[in-house]
Amino acid sequence: MISFKLNGRQVSLDVPRTTPLLWAIRDVAGLTGTKYGCGAGLCGACTIHIDGVAVRSCQTSAGDVAGKSVTTIEGLSKDNSHPLQKAWVALEVPQCGYCQSGQIMKAAELLAKTKSPSRQEIVEHMDGNICRCGTYHKIIAAIQTAAKGA
Repeated sequence: MISFKLNGRQVSLDVPRTTPLLWAIRDVAGLTGTKYGCGAGLCGACTIHIDGVAVRSCQTSAGDVAGKSVTTIEGLSKDNSHPLQKAWVALEVPQCGYCQSGQIMKAAELLAKTKSPSRQEIVEHMDGNICRCGTYHKIIAAIQTAAKGA
């Protein structure tokens, strides 16, 4: 059993310590908002927060989060009221939507550290989170919008 906080709630998951956290979250905890993209930590679709830091859950072992706090897209807000979630909807960011939970979680890390990031800071921070549909201009605009409303 691996015990940690998941979206603010203490949980204990019965998985081997070496299980990728992505699969523990999706298959055992039943939270499917975090997506499997590449499995190699290269695309960012599986981005979550561990103690407030954005990480790739496909490359993090479940055992690595024992005693820590994990936040998934489901835990960003209880009612989709986070400024990023509101901006994503208002600006109609997603096309296919597959990468968007990882994009939002990466952006949330930035806004937690930098309340009013420049366009360049946004681009640099988001580098490595891939959107196959190419909605980068909308992603940047949504982060700028959320920063104004945060």
